[in-house]
Amino acid sequence: MSPIGPLIIRVVLGVTLAYFGYRKMIDRGESSGSNSRTYGAVEMVVAVFLVIGLYTEIAALLNVVILSIKLVLKAKEDKLFSDGVNYYILLLAMATSLIFTGGGMWALDMML
Repeated sequence: MSPIGPLIIRVVLGVTLAYFGYRKMIDRGESSGSNSRTYGAVEMVVAVFLVIGLYTEIAALLNVVILSIKLVLKAKEDKLFSDGVNYYILLLAMATSLIFTGGGMWALDMML
């Protein structure tokens, strides 16, 4: 197994989650019911851990929880099969894969 795949997934997922968190911290975003600054701060911390590859499996698991909450809130709004939701499902699949593969190349986990 090549360690570059998890690296790419980890960085893209982390940057995307950081953007979600940043939006919540600055202008509270347009997300379904999860617009608190605390929620945004949690997303930012998880994103940093993903990007640097520290405790990758735990950060990915937290990301799975965050994305599952987003999907549940979308389902409550009857928007589960709308256009933006497939994006969350792809991110959920990426986070789930990191739980099983680890951080890959250039992850601080490798030193632990």
